[in-house]
Parts: sequence; structure tokens; C-alpha cells
Amino acid sequence: MSQQISASLTAILDLERLESNLFRGRSPKSSWPRVFGGQVIAQSLYAACKTVEGRQPHSLHAYFLLPGDPEMPIIYEVDRLRDGRSFTTRRVLAIQKGEAIFAMSASFQVDEPGYDHQMPMPKVPMPEELPDREEMARSILPHMPDAVQAYYQRKRPIEIRPVEIERYRTGGKMEPKFNVWIRALERLPDEPALHQSVLAYASDLMLLDSSLIAHGTTVFDQKIQGASLDHALWFHRPFRADDWLLYAQDSPSTSGARGFSRGLIFDRQGKLVASVAQEGLIRPRPGRA
Repeated sequence: MSQQISASLTAILDLERLESNLFRGRSPKSSWPRVFGGQVIAQSLYAACKTVEGRQPHSLHAYFLLPGDPEMPIIYEVDRLRDGRSFTTRRVLAIQKGEAIFAMSASFQVDEPGYDHQMPMPKVPMPEELPDREEMARSILPHMPDAVQAYYQRKRPIEIRPVEIERYRTGGKMEPKFNVWIRALERLPDEPALHQSVLAYASDLMLLDSSLIAHGTTVFDQKIQGASLDHALWFHRPFRADDWLLYAQDSPSTSGARGFSRGLIFDRQGKLVASVAQEGLIRPRPGRA
């Protein structure tokens, strides 16, 4: 899990096209020393989408290679690997100071019919039944650790309503599951690639933290060095990122100072719209364990 920023999502995804396969993105002003990983995923996917016509992305697979510098622009270099009859493949490198900080492959497909099934959405309260940001700040966060208060009070372009927020207060080892409702704060244009890129941005929020629930701690603990290592995202069905989406997260395994987390993303009608998987570093800091 990384830092978040308060600029609009459309501004974050306003990439400058330098050449047909070359784009420049910028980071919003932030006090954080590194670029939020979800921003790089979103900008990379949006750059790839700008080189494909008539097809939507169905999956992406990415690696975080180096921390990004928010004071510098990021160059996105798109490699047009394949344009087939049904599928299109793109590879994207995000570059700063002449070095790749992020690498992603994305696949696109023509719209076609086929078999259809899905897992059911977990039975959780709807977002209207949960405290909004103001109510959380007033009645819930004052009872939470300082780092948790700071995270949830921080301005960001994604609204977050966690279902099991009490776990931060009660502590202790629990089943590694975490449900959170998310949506873009701003109303977005009717452009599927933009909504998919916004969801890519949001998919890096809090996912790594679910790998620590079974161990009774969180990424907010100063004893933990946490960082996303890789990220995969699959788009299953159409959705709007400015409507509420349930991000149902779990963690099947942690080992070797790495946590593995998964997420199923549903719209409020219970339709499974996307799936996520991520492995991240959750290393105890020397001398702080």
C-alpha cells in the first residue's frame, strides 16, 4: 500500500502524447517521497488503451521495479507486441531518469459472447449503511491509532467506506478478509478505458494490508516495511468507477517476508466486474520487531 493524492482522477490520467507510442504523465503535488503505485498502474493502462482501437482491456500483469519520484514526469513507452484478429497485446515501460520503474503487459479483446458464471458477492452492509468520511472523522477515527487516523482522513480522489474498520482498534489475529466500498469522487465521462484505468488506480488501495490481518498487525505499523511488488488485474464485465464498488479482499498466504492478497470487485447489484491479485513486501524492520 502506498500514498494517495487529492488531485482529480481525470487530471492524473491527462497524459501528454509525445509520439504515437510515447506518453508523459505527471504526479499531483504531494508530500510523499514516492509515487503511489496505483497511479503508475492507471497511467500505464491508459497509455496502452490510447494505442488500441475497438477493443477493451481484459487483463494486465505488472511489476514495480523502483520507487517513482513524484517531482519528475514519468515517460510511458508502449510496445505494440501484437494486433491479432481477436486479441491485442501491449507492453508498457514507465521510465524516470533513464531507468524503468514499472513494467506492465496488457491484453485487449474484441467484444464476444460466451459462457457466463461468477462467485456471489459477500453479504455485507451497503455503502449507505456505513459511516461516510465526516462521520468516520467525528465518531470512529478518534478511537483509532494515529497512523490509521491519518490514512483515512487524507484527501484522495477515491472515496473509501471500510466494512471491518473496527479491526484497527481491536487488534489481534483475525481471518484475513477485508471488505471496503470504493468509488471515484468525481463524475467521470462515459469512456470505458477511463473507468478501467480509475479502477486500476483504486485496486492498489489497501490490498497489501489484508495480508497482515492474520498476524494481528497492519501496514500502518512502523515495525513493518511494506511495498507492492507485483500486481495483476482482470476485467470481467462493464462497470462505472464513479458508482459504488465492493472490494472484497483476502489473503491466502504470507511467507518469505511477502504477503499474497486477492480481491474480487463487485458492483452494488452483485455483478463481479473485476478480480485482483498482488504480492507485496511485508518485511519486519530491523531493530523494530
